[in-house]
Amino acid sequence: MNTPARPRSTLLAMLVLWAAFYASFTLFTPPLLDDADSVHVEVAREMLLRHDYVTLYANGIRYLEKAPLMYWAMAASMKIVQLLGGHSPSALAAAARFPIALDVLGLVWIAEMLSRRMLRSARAGLYTVLILLSSFGIFLFTRLTLPDAGVCLWLTLALYAFWRTEELGSPQIRDAHTDRALRINCGIFALACALNVLTKGLIGLVFPIAIVLIYLLLTRGFKNTLHRLRELHPLATLEAFLLIAAPWHILAGLANPTQGHPAAFQFVHGHWLVPLPTDGNVRGWFWFYFMNEHVLRYLNLRIPHDYDTSPLWLFWGLCFLWIMPWSAFIFKAVVYAIPLRWNKWRDHFRRHDLPLRRRGLLLLIVWSAFVLLFFSLSTRQEYYVLPALPAVALLIADWLAHTSFLTCHPEQREGPALSSEQQERLTSANLRITTVLLALGTLVAALSIFLLIHARNVAPNTGLASLLNQNPADYALSMGHFMDLTGPSIALFRFPLLIAALSLFLGPLASLILRKRAQPHAANLALAATAFGFLISVFLGLRIFTPVLTSAQLAESIAPQVRAQDLIVIHGEYESGSTLSFYLQRPDIHILEGRSSNLWYGSFFPDAPHIFETPESIAAKWSGQQRIFLWQSLTDPPSTLPTLPGPIYVLVKSGGKEIISNQSNR
Repeated sequence: MNTPARPRSTLLAMLVLWAAFYASFTLFTPPLLDDADSVHVEVAREMLLRHDYVTLYANGIRYLEKAPLMYWAMAASMKIVQLLGGHSPSALAAAARFPIALDVLGLVWIAEMLSRRMLRSARAGLYTVLILLSSFGIFLFTRLTLPDAGVCLWLTLALYAFWRTEELGSPQIRDAHTDRALRINCGIFALACALNVLTKGLIGLVFPIAIVLIYLLLTRGFKNTLHRLRELHPLATLEAFLLIAAPWHILAGLANPTQGHPAAFQFVHGHWLVPLPTDGNVRGWFWFYFMNEHVLRYLNLRIPHDYDTSPLWLFWGLCFLWIMPWSAFIFKAVVYAIPLRWNKWRDHFRRHDLPLRRRGLLLLIVWSAFVLLFFSLSTRQEYYVLPALPAVALLIADWLAHTSFLTCHPEQREGPALSSEQQERLTSANLRITTVLLALGTLVAALSIFLLIHARNVAPNTGLASLLNQNPADYALSMGHFMDLTGPSIALFRFPLLIAALSLFLGPLASLILRKRAQPHAANLALAATAFGFLISVFLGLRIFTPVLTSAQLAESIAPQVRAQDLIVIHGEYESGSTLSFYLQRPDIHILEGRSSNLWYGSFFPDAPHIFETPESIAAKWSGQQRIFLWQSLTDPPSTLPTLPGPIYVLVKSGGKEIISNQSNR
């Protein structure tokens, strides 16, 4: 079975677009954001400081929630930059972002190979590259140091390896060479699953195993599925998986045992009550990581309950938003992948003569559907949909590649030739979809022009924070702060809004004209230009919004004044001002009225540093000799300072936040 070679133009497009949008200026700007972004980078930095690569720490406290692979990669990248002479916080932040960028490159590389092998089309490989690199969701959530790009990469690699085993067939038609290839691909599957577990926990194993089992049951039935699994060297594959995944889990459990005498579980009124820890009495890593962070989080019972869940309609709707404008083709792509009634799937997909490509399309359907359904039944954030996007991208790429090729070269179609009526239907379908995109783009452009005309000019040096509404109830969602935008604030977003409007209008317009001229490939490239133009507007908009989302500018302002003996305090949760820790390179930030969120559970271990302040303790220190820098939000609770004796000096304000001190600047 011959796989189409990757054209040099596809490789060049992949590397240039990746470098331009993921591995150049986007590594350095905007600065790290408060909350998960800076917390994760600080965890990696403290890993280097403590030389402890088993137990994660944030601000000196055990951080037991996460798997370690992303932090190992960020720590290694920062260490390399330090050896090369880069010690500034901005250089280390760029270094920390680089492994996430490499995850995206690896994802696109593997997805392109899978596309060519599975869909038998080099052009489908190109479209897969363009769709994934221009994905709004992938771009947006790789601006943050989140592990989800890694989840996409390892899941795609696992299913690529499984697909290679499908291509190799059954033992009856294999020789020694292909049997060796089967073993190698089973090993790659185990490697990918293990790395995924080390990236984001048990879903790294649940996703590929469940997708493969559902696919095998649909195509082979129960009995033949068991037979096929025995052919895939299950014991050797399991051994390889455990050899890679097990050591860290064992070491983490041994390094973080149960402390003291934590309260027992209670069954009250038909419900289990999860006991809360107390100082010195806390369950160890095994319970917290596997039970609390996996089982209880899935059931929305995790402690502490410091997160929200996206509404189901929003979660599914974002699947279309994160891959716009390509998502307009998704319904046609799915119908094309399974072109028959559901009551005939059994006879269709279990046929021995069914083309392998058709089975591949079924695997993609199972892949995307399982991820979406899995999170539909649990708590979910906006970015949890990302592991489904590679499969969706391949489905859309298959539709675009085959319709663009067959409408121009119908005589080269596999199987019966297309009739003129069938060719017309294919052409008309994409024309209608592009017309809808143009209509939506025109609407967005008109609305944008209206806003640009009517947006009032703001006074010079007006901060964005002063023009926003505050909706603290939405901030548990990843993108909750964007709900704060108001009409007056639009004036600060004129340039990115103009770029978005032009991209969403001119791209579909050019695509429609090219389709009417029977140039479908050029029309698809015009849509790619639309998507990348929109990403530029997103990046520019994010930079404008950044002062509201980060305290980096506050840290840089006070850095020349801060001495090692000074006390840095965040009023509220650590995450609300966590960039202070990284940009001031201080793993000893004190917390006033904010013993919660990521630092909460680890703070109950006996060796946790005493960093949590009360209004009484901070008041007692305020009038002392030690200089105190106190971070304070002017909008989010708790936004009212406790009573402090002595003078209060406001050192800097920015983005709805300020830093005050008990002493004036030196």
